[in-house]
Amino acid sequence: MTQKELLYVEDALSHAQFCMTKCNETVGMIKDPQLKMCVQQVADKNRQIFESFYGLL
Repeated sequence: MTQKELLYVEDALSHAQFCMTKCNETVGMIKDPQLKMCVQQVADKNRQIFESFYGLL
């Protein structure tokens, strides 16, 4: 893996982790069940993205 590719993967990991963290924080504050489920799905998708990029390392 080139240095540039590694930097891209590190950046993508950081973004996915940030989004996942913020979504998980937000889920705890949402009262509406449908909206809560939607935000949880976004958090789960970002966890999958994080795991996929982490797997490249």
